[in-house]
Amino acid sequence: MTPIRLLVGLGNPGPAYADTRHNAGFWLVEAFARAHHAELRPERRFHGRVARARVDGYEIWLIEPETYMNASGQAVQALAAYYRIAPTEILVAHDELDLPPGTARLKRGGGAGGHNGLKDIITRLGAEFWRLRLGIGHPGDRAQVVDYVLNRPSREEALRIEDAIDRSLKILPLVVAGDLETAMHRLHTRVVPKPQA
Repeated sequence: MTPIRLLVGLGNPGPAYADTRHNAGFWLVEAFARAHHAELRPERRFHGRVARARVDGYEIWLIEPETYMNASGQAVQALAAYYRIAPTEILVAHDELDLPPGTARLKRGGGAGGHNGLKDIITRLGAEFWRLRLGIGHPGDRAQVVDYVLNRPSREEALRIEDAIDRSLKILPLVVAGDLETAMHRLHTRVVPKPQA
């Protein structure tokens, strides 16, 4: 069991991007910070907004890179190197085109899947970090992907993404403690309510 010591949210800085699908990783980190009374503050040496939280006795760092998506790895690498955090102790929360809104999945390793934020982190740190994939759906046409991720989700999609974030927050204490197998099982198992008799 390897505790997670750094939670990264991927997104683009600034109000113009705050509500766009590509910022789902930021939404999760901000929700986690609120839940654990941690304040994200700009840290120039780490190229992002940073906070430290305690969860059931475990300490975890939070970061939202302010480098824009394509250079996300710069912030992750800087903080991880300073605090000697290994890639296997890092969880990156990001938007995922290949999952429908309302879906959240945990996995370790793998490719970037066309995600420029992941691509930059992999280039700098290798691929062995954990990912929390927050589904945003796919526009259906690859040519529309850039416009799609840089626009706001519909109200229904936004509510589904919020639900996925809420479910993710419930399993994150297990993740921080290093019990990723249990966390994965709980997150990936959806209980469907039985119909009323």
